[in-house]
Amino acid sequence: MANQEAGKYVWHNGQIIPWENATIHVMSHVVNYGSSVFEGIRCYETKRGSAIFRLPQHIERLFNSGHIYRMNIPYSKDDIIEACKQMVQVNEFKHCYLRPLIFRGFGPFGVDPFPAPIETYVCSWIWGKYLGAEALEQGVDVCVSSWTRIAPNTLPSMAKAGANYMNSQLIKMEAKINGYVEGIALDINGYISEGSGENIFLIKDNVVLTPPLNSTILQGITRDSIIKISRSLGLEVMERAIPREMLYLADEVFFTGTAAEITPIRSVDKVQVGIGKRGPVTKLIQDKFFAIIDEGEDEYGWLTFIENTKAATQTETALS
Repeated sequence: MANQEAGKYVWHNGQIIPWENATIHVMSHVVNYGSSVFEGIRCYETKRGSAIFRLPQHIERLFNSGHIYRMNIPYSKDDIIEACKQMVQVNEFKHCYLRPLIFRGFGPFGVDPFPAPIETYVCSWIWGKYLGAEALEQGVDVCVSSWTRIAPNTLPSMAKAGANYMNSQLIKMEAKINGYVEGIALDINGYISEGSGENIFLIKDNVVLTPPLNSTILQGITRDSIIKISRSLGLEVMERAIPREMLYLADEVFFTGTAAEITPIRSVDKVQVGIGKRGPVTKLIQDKFFAIIDEGEDEYGWLTFIENTKAATQTETALS
């Protein structure tokens, strides 16, 4: 994992295994048909200790994604929550990125997914700022993609499924080969949808705008956090269809996501956004967000602190 530090261990179907043993057969259903659901979760090193950000909400969304695809997950939500804690502890991370992953494995071949066994993993590694550390202040240059976001009633955008990210890859590759950091996709009606792996917000006259769910966006957990933070700061928030040209006319634009956190956008299609770097409202929201995860002062109940409790005992038993 270039420029990333992988954990030594992985949680697989209730067992702790070495990272290098977390392999699958080439004829697994997921390899041939993309049948996976997953989550991306951050564990932060706060002044009060290591804490996982909005862990129950992430695991709830993971199970919702599996439910949409009729995956009978053989573990409870609490099991996966404990597995995530274990992956922080056993890998001796103070901060890390967590990837719970559920997919259909090797079984009878064919499109029919039901005969394939369900495989459940939780991996962890150290992953820095997704779009670059300097991007949090200076912002990034992006483009509007020629690829439309998945349409309603084609693939379910509310499921965080591996197959959806083939669309994301097209958006990302097009942006990169044309010299941009990221792309923004429009929905089937030509309104703003989201980035390849991020939700998007615009600020106009101190009003916070973000596309609604029917613009085929992922129902982002960081997105929800930013909506709540913005309202707590006294800002008006509107979830509404947003025309493309608002990207050029907005005072500020930023991405949100577990990996991207809150990343300002300084230009779209080479048109400067606002002052051409992080704007004052974006900074206000960033400051509130990072105060929660740096200080560990959590008025929302979003942080799950890692303690030497049940997860530690299970880990020691599994490795003994």
